Amino acid sequence: MNIALDMMGGDFAPEETIKGVKLFLSQNSDSSVNLTLIGDIDQMSPHFEPGHADSHRIHLVHASEVIEMHEHPTKALKEKPQSSIAIGFHLLAAGKTDAFISAGNTGAMLVGSLYSIKAINGVARPAIGAYMPRDNGKTSLLVDVGLNSDCKPENLLQFALLGSLFAKYILNFDNPRVALINVGSEEGKGNILCQTAFPLLKENKQINFIGNIEGRDLLMSKAEVYVCDGFTGNIILKFAESIYDIVQNRKIKDEYFNRFNFEMYGGVPVLGVNKPVIIGHGISTAGAFDNMILMAKKMIDEEFIEKIKSNFL
Repeated sequence: MNIALDMMGGDFAPEETIKGVKLFLSQNSDSSVNLTLIGDIDQMSPHFEPGHADSHRIHLVHASEVIEMHEHPTKALKEKPQSSIAIGFHLLAAGKTDAFISAGNTGAMLVGSLYSIKAINGVARPAIGAYMPRDNGKTSLLVDVGLNSDCKPENLLQFALLGSLFAKYILNFDNPRVALINVGSEEGKGNILCQTAFPLLKENKQINFIGNIEGRDLLMSKAEVYVCDGFTGNIILKFAESIYDIVQNRKIKDEYFNRFNFEMYGGVPVLGVNKPVIIGHGISTAGAFDNMILMAKKMIDEEFIEKIKSNFL
C-alpha cells in the first residue's frame, strides 16, 4: 500500500510532519507500507536521504506551492496546481497512491475529496466524522461535523450508515448503536428534519438505531454513533475542543479530560468518497500524524471503501 502525506499542511509543518513520519516508521516495520511525502523537497530530503534504514519505503514528491489556511479552497486548488494538496489528490485520483492525509486547508481537502475523488455511487453527500470521548473509556463517532450545514432526512440516514460502518470496521464495535441528536428523547421531538429522519432511521435494517439522544448524553455510553446535520455537529465539536483548552489552562490533571485532546486520535475521515481521505487539525504535531497514517493503513487493510460501496448498491 502507498499512503500519501501532505508534508506542508498544518501550523507546524514540515517539522512536525517529518517527526510524525519518523515516529510511524520507527514503530511500524511492515515493509508493505510505503509513504509518498509531498512537499518542498529541499526541506524533506535531508531527513530521508538514500541509505536511511527506511529510505526504500519513502518516495519524495516535490511541491513548489502551498495552499495557506486563509485561502479560498476552490480558487487555491485551481490557481495552485503544484501545491502539495493538489498534487496529493492528483496522485490519489490517478491510483498512484491509496490514501491521502493532510492537516492543511480543510476547505481545500473537502473540495479535493468531492471533485477529485468524488462520492461513492449512491452516497448523496459525503460527511466528516469526529470523535467523542465517552465516560467508559471508549470513543463514539459524531457525524456530520461540518461538511453539510443544511440536510435532508435522507442525508441523516446515510450519515448513520456511513458512521455505523466506520464504527464497526475501524473503531471495532461489533453492532454499533446509532442515535439521533435531538432536543428530547421521545419520538416526535425536534425540528422538522429530526421528526422526518426518525422514522427513516427506525425502519432501516442496516443500522442498529436506538432512537433520540439529548446533548447531555453525548459523553455517556448511550451509543457508538451520533447523527446530526453538519451545523449542529460542528458546534458540538468546537465546544468539545474548548473543554480541553480550559482543562489545560487550569492545569487540571485528569485522564478523562486528557482525551479531549483530539490530536491523540489523529485526523477525521471524509466518509463516503472513493478513496481514504483523512483531515488533520491545523495544530497537529508528530503524534497526530503518526495516528493519521495508522488510520489510513487500517482503512486500506480493512478494505473499508469497498465495504461502503457494497452497502450502497
